[in-house]
Amino acid sequence: MRVALVTVLFAVLSALAFAQVQTDQVDASFLAKAKPGTLHISNAAGGGILGTRSSGSLLGIDSLVNWSSYFYLPGFLSDQFFGLPVAPQFTWQYTMVGHAPFGKGNDSDWQGETTWINAPIVPVNLDLRNFDGSPRFVNGHRLYSDATQYVTPVLKSPVFGKTFYGSSAPATQYADAIQRAEFFNRSDSGWHTLLRPLVKTPRTMTLIRGTYRFALNSDGSCCLFVLIDVNTFSSLLFPLVPTDTSTVIGAAENAGDIRTRDLSTFLFPNAYLYFNGDPTQCCVLGFHSYDLEPGGPTNGFRERRYVVNYSSWISPGLFGSAFTDITALSHEIAEAFNDPFVTNATPWWLAPNGVCQDNLETGDVIEGLPDATFPITMNGFTYHPQNEALVQWFASETPSSAISGAYSYPDTTVLPSASVSELPGCTGPFSFPPGK
Repeated sequence: MRVALVTVLFAVLSALAFAQVQTDQVDASFLAKAKPGTLHISNAAGGGILGTRSSGSLLGIDSLVNWSSYFYLPGFLSDQFFGLPVAPQFTWQYTMVGHAPFGKGNDSDWQGETTWINAPIVPVNLDLRNFDGSPRFVNGHRLYSDATQYVTPVLKSPVFGKTFYGSSAPATQYADAIQRAEFFNRSDSGWHTLLRPLVKTPRTMTLIRGTYRFALNSDGSCCLFVLIDVNTFSSLLFPLVPTDTSTVIGAAENAGDIRTRDLSTFLFPNAYLYFNGDPTQCCVLGFHSYDLEPGGPTNGFRERRYVVNYSSWISPGLFGSAFTDITALSHEIAEAFNDPFVTNATPWWLAPNGVCQDNLETGDVIEGLPDATFPITMNGFTYHPQNEALVQWFASETPSSAISGAYSYPDTTVLPSASVSELPGCTGPFSFPPGK
């Protein structure tokens, strides 16, 4: 009898020890007070005037099809590397994805038809490991988060599926609808830039304990969400050298799953980034950038730019209604259309959400606002893509030449007026001559 009681007591104590909360495990409510957002990664006053001609595509690069134009607006250009003011600037060049909307006379490749761009989708699973690199288990469950479960809803979403918008007579994709809204009064009705989604080989990002935090699902399985140190994440995502297959992007490049002519998505499962080793400094839900690799004899020694985005699927309830399902993905794809090489500088602007920047990041202007998303029901699911600022907002074009005189889309009421050109750091409105 005594032996039996000891055995039962030992079993109970073992079960309690087995089910105890891990030191790097966070509660499901951890994100309730987090500030969700995206990240801008760069590798390099009213009355603005938007140009109506294209200067062609960027020269000397091997990348996806693109075109450039400009707008005029007095503003201040700041050094992007050191944050130091340089000089007043009046002409602002920008580059966008696709062919120019202004007509055949300005773009010899433009045919007034659809430009199709291959859009690989690479699901990235998360393998959470122990300090010694061995597989980690908590409460009998392997800490492994599967990204492939979100591929189908993403494919059926407005990002890659077609639905109806006021900016396009036929049904179209979300980013195309926004781009058409920007140039609605200056483009041919047949002008479209569409993505052709291609699901590629899933990749796995292996994380060592100490570089991540996690929350479990209600049944104890992995994972409701995973928080990842941003520096660790970047080092495991981008290759250091062209032959690097140990990183997620490097493996996809060397396997031929993504090419320079593509707009590639690396889809993560509820994976959010934090800064300075502090999980409370959270959360980045996505960013767009490009991987720069050297050229060679096969491409005329042009530098290779693989335009990519990291976007996390966002399960309902983690960040409220402002960020859920494809909010991050729609944000990054729309921004990539408007600024594929994250080099489109603008006058400093102060957005209604308090963000102060000097670049053509169309989603950053609106993210986090109460009306940030634009719910769309299709294929039996209500998606929440994000509203985007239009180029007319950055150019302070008054009145706006966009659809219905808008500065935002698809919800044209989010931004009722254009931006105001600010001094560096948004310390006050810019005037020229200074002091006027």
